[in-house]
Amino acid sequence: MFRGRLQFRGIQNAVAWLGLLLMIASFVWWQLLLQPTPPAAPEAAVPAPFTVVVLDPGHGGQDSGAMYAGVLEKDLTLEIAQRVDRLLQAQGLATVLTRVGDSYVSLADRAAVTNRARDCIFVSIHFNEGNKKLSGGVETYYAEHQIAPVASAISWLPFLQTAAPAAPSTESQSLAGFIQEAMVARTQAVNRGTKAGQFFVIANVRAPAVLVEGGFLSSKEEMAKLANGDYREQMAEAISDGILRYREVLKQRQPTLAVTEPKS
Repeated sequence: MFRGRLQFRGIQNAVAWLGLLLMIASFVWWQLLLQPTPPAAPEAAVPAPFTVVVLDPGHGGQDSGAMYAGVLEKDLTLEIAQRVDRLLQAQGLATVLTRVGDSYVSLADRAAVTNRARDCIFVSIHFNEGNKKLSGGVETYYAEHQIAPVASAISWLPFLQTAAPAAPSTESQSLAGFIQEAMVARTQAVNRGTKAGQFFVIANVRAPAVLVEGGFLSSKEEMAKLANGDYREQMAEAISDGILRYREVLKQRQPTLAVTEPKS
C-alpha cells in the first residue's frame, strides 16, 4: 500500500515536470516561429543611414591615459571631441558625448550609452604613447567582430544572450577607412593605416564603431603640433569629414564602402 502511494506520487511529479517542460518548449517555439513579420518599408522612403554620432573622449577622471611633459591624454581627447561635436552639429547631425567634463566613465557605460541610442555610429578618440620617441603617426581601429543584436526570442534567457554570435563589422571597417583617409589628408601625419583591434568600447557596441589614435604623445614632433590649436582643429575637421563622407556613401547606397587608403 505504502509502496503504491510512493509510485503514484512519482508519476504525479513526472507528469508535472513534463507539463512544465512542454509549456516552456511551446513558449520558445512561439517566440521563434510565430512572431509576425513586420511590413516592408516603402521603397520610395529612403531614411538617413544614421542620425546620431556618439563621440567618446577616451579616459577621464582618475584615468588620465597617456602622459607626456605634463600633457594628459584625457584633456586632449575631450577637447578634440568637443571640436568634432561643434562641427557635426553645424552640419545638422545630433551628437552624444560619453563624458562632457573631467569625469570617469567605465568602458561598459560608454558601450551602454551607444547601445541605447538608435540609428547611430560610435567614434572613440585617443592618443598613443610609444616606447620609442621616434614613434609617430595616426591610425584608426575597428573591431574585427562586434556583438550581435539580441533577438527578442532569447532576450528573456540570459544564458542564451552570451552565446549570441559576433557579427562581422564591415561597416565599421569602412567608417575607419574614411576617417583615416581624412586624418592623413588634413594633418599630413604619418599614415599608420586602419587596423582590427578588439578594444572593449568598439567590440561591444552594435552600431558601426571606430577608435581613432590621433598621434603619439611620446613624439616631440607630434607634441609640438598638438600644442597648436589650429592643428587640433584640423584633426577635428578630419574626423568630421570622415564621418560625413561615410554618411554620404550610405545615402547613395553604393554597392561597396571599401576605401583605398593613401600611401604613407
